Amino acid sequence: MDDVESHLVTDPSAPVDASGTATRTGTTEHHLRRMFASLAGMPLSEYVRRRRMSLAASDLVTTNDDLLTVAVRYGYGSTEAFGRAFRAVHGVGPSDARRDGGPLRTQPRIRFHLTVEGSVPMDTRITSLPAVRLIGYATRVPLIHEGINPHIADHVASIAVEEIKRLKSLNDTEPSGVLAVSDDLDPDRTEGSELTYLHGVATTAAAPEGLDVIQVPAGTWAVFRTEGPHPQALQEAWAATSTTWFPSQPWRLRPGPEIVAILAFDAEAGTATGELWLPVEPS
Repeated sequence: MDDVESHLVTDPSAPVDASGTATRTGTTEHHLRRMFASLAGMPLSEYVRRRRMSLAASDLVTTNDDLLTVAVRYGYGSTEAFGRAFRAVHGVGPSDARRDGGPLRTQPRIRFHLTVEGSVPMDTRITSLPAVRLIGYATRVPLIHEGINPHIADHVASIAVEEIKRLKSLNDTEPSGVLAVSDDLDPDRTEGSELTYLHGVATTAAAPEGLDVIQVPAGTWAVFRTEGPHPQALQEAWAATSTTWFPSQPWRLRPGPEIVAILAFDAEAGTATGELWLPVEPS
């Protein structure tokens, strides 16, 4: 947070160097962005945008600089582009804000006070897998953080039962069973951003013709077992990896698909037992 604030003060027009911040804090940009989004409830890029527009609003209210000067100071080449960005955050235009002094939707500086209690145990194991193929049927869907994703539900419903049985017969390695695979995720996990969703299985064999394939290199995985209402228990465990598990463990996320294996599902009760597979590396 000190890095972000220092950058916004010294060079507010330039993008924040998330990669440099990650290096200086001993981690990776991939892990930094995922952890920030999970803990702050918004992507790092969105936080920076809101903070930049909050500082711009302060300049408009407290200085006599013309609109173009303020726009250029915060990285915009025209007052029109600056006005659109300003209105998207504050709900009013720059001229209105200057004239009336508000109302403004300022973004205060975030301060994290992280307490790792460990009062709720997480059933976790670390395992290494050789290179595998994830094969099945893939599509592009928007990211939805809570509740059932209707786009994924429609995609899964479109796959014939006989085809699901055929996929199960092709599974010859962990993760076991039919898998829900999220790949090519937005680094900031922005709500509504697109990802590749694959419904399929893991195999070490060549994929039959007509199936989509995600190649997964050899690596280490953290596997979290979940039980309870579906998909709430799974989504809660996913969030808890950021707030509880990663801050207390010598592991960090690495790029790769995130995999859910449903081991048992009770449709009548709406509950499931599953495994969440996240690609990790030593921190």
